[in-house]
Amino acid sequence: MSELKMLAIDLGASSGRGIVGSFDGKKLTLRENHRFSNDPVFVNGRFTWDILRIFFEIKNSITKTVIEGDNISTMGIDTWGVDYALIDKNGRMMANPTHYRDTRTVNITDYVKNFVSPEEIYRITGIQAADFNTLNQLAAEKRDDAELLERADKMLFIPDLLNYFLTGKMATEYTIASTGMLLDAYKRDFAFELTDKIGVKRSLFAPLVKPCNNLGALLPQINEEVGKNNIKVVNVASHDTASAVIAVPAQNKDFIYISSGTWSLMGAELSEPLINDGTMNANLTNEGGAMDTIRFLKNIMGLWIIQESRRQWKREGNEYSFAQMEAWAKEATPFASIINPDYHTFNTPGNMPEKIREFCRITGQHVPESVGEVVRCIYESLALKYRYTVESIDKLMNKKTAMINVVGGGTKDKFLSQMTADACNVPVCAGPEEATAIGNLMMQAIAAGEVKDLSQAREIVTNSFELKHYEPTSDRAAWDAAYERFCKIAEIV
Repeated sequence: MSELKMLAIDLGASSGRGIVGSFDGKKLTLRENHRFSNDPVFVNGRFTWDILRIFFEIKNSITKTVIEGDNISTMGIDTWGVDYALIDKNGRMMANPTHYRDTRTVNITDYVKNFVSPEEIYRITGIQAADFNTLNQLAAEKRDDAELLERADKMLFIPDLLNYFLTGKMATEYTIASTGMLLDAYKRDFAFELTDKIGVKRSLFAPLVKPCNNLGALLPQINEEVGKNNIKVVNVASHDTASAVIAVPAQNKDFIYISSGTWSLMGAELSEPLINDGTMNANLTNEGGAMDTIRFLKNIMGLWIIQESRRQWKREGNEYSFAQMEAWAKEATPFASIINPDYHTFNTPGNMPEKIREFCRITGQHVPESVGEVVRCIYESLALKYRYTVESIDKLMNKKTAMINVVGGGTKDKFLSQMTADACNVPVCAGPEEATAIGNLMMQAIAAGEVKDLSQAREIVTNSFELKHYEPTSDRAAWDAAYERFCKIAEIV
């Protein structure tokens, strides 16, 4: 086959990249052609995404493929989940999309209970309870500005919105929609019985499409602006975790993954949803995956806690590198302090080191003061949370995990990967780092007919990228004792 050239636009909560992928039939190679920051902004009391700046940067990435002679055939966009924009009857965006960390949904679950119970929502959607889920955001929109919601003609999730800007076509991609507590997990279609109850009109939702759907060419004016090309836009698995899971280099279907980044998404890949009282009590979620799979997983507050701590130290005039922070953490006393990473105050921006100290005060623990103490507390607590989660998944699925696959940016952190192996007492395979972009590109290759299925895609990933392996090494008794302490505070949310 001739070399297939594709463009993956991978948007995270803090940055975005354009990645050019080249597939020769056996191996996939990557080249970053554009990188930019993603800087949310407070506007009139609302925390929002600067979506037009993001679109500007996407066009810059496309333009560079033309300038650099990449001869791109297709492109796809993946982003974070749950957030959306409203489109009016003239096809124009009505306002910048609100950020999922905005305070409008604080305690919104109590408000939604007036219309539909959490148990009914979970029974239908299989989605773990979280205030920022799209259904809750729409309820907040209805409560706070019913007129705006009524005037809206369509709502589009972030990747669907950007695809619409590029092609003029409105569609809702299945994996991104599945994150929002809007879909019936079994029927894999909109759960209108839920949106009806919160007073959201059915016509607001664009038609659902599956990954590999071809949206077609760029709008003429966009194509003129970016340099004239023959790029076709493809609906990939547009939720970033759905793309990342495609790139898990597993050799069989029975695996546990952690997509490690701002969030840690830890779970298994299933053929059908797993929804019962046990999964609801464990707050495990059933999101859509590529090729009709289900991502049975837990959302864990991941490297956000480290990132936000680093931002606080920078605000205080201390710009520490991640390497410095890790070195200091290695020198700190093990297991001096433990937090629940999903404690509610850790979800929002602010002075994260002080939030950690306050958690330790209220739980009667040593209060970490130095940078090394804070960072070690975060790492160990994340590793213990992974153990807590994998034990829950194993129990609910009646199995014993033999390997944990860690993919994404968090694989760069060797200290955390080793701690994960030690805490869970399970070998860890770390890599590839660029899992989300790789999964995005693999879906484009499947859409082009050059890759057959997920199994072949994962074989290609294994052959194309370096993987690192970690075996449990540390004192088992020390980790077990720390885990006992963690379990006592794990329910503090």
